[in-house]
Amino acid sequence: MRFVYSSHWLNERRSIRKEITDDLFEYAIIHSKVIKDKYHNNAFNAICRIPPMGRMLKVVYRSAGKDRFKIITAYWID
Repeated sequence: MRFVYSSHWLNERRSIRKEITDDLFEYAIIHSKVIKDKYHNNAFNAICRIPPMGRMLKVVYRSAGKDRFKIITAYWID
């Protein structure tokens, strides 16, 4: 699985969400249902509990081709 990042996510990752890594994106996308995003067309949500931490992660992404995903944003739901 390959990821492309939006400029919004690059700014968020650099400043406040350093602990959310690519392996967490992959786990969340694989282990959650495909949920259409409420506000953006062609965007999907992946909501999944991450096992070692027990926290809920939400990833907003788009498909960018075969086995490629564009990460729009991601954050912890607590």
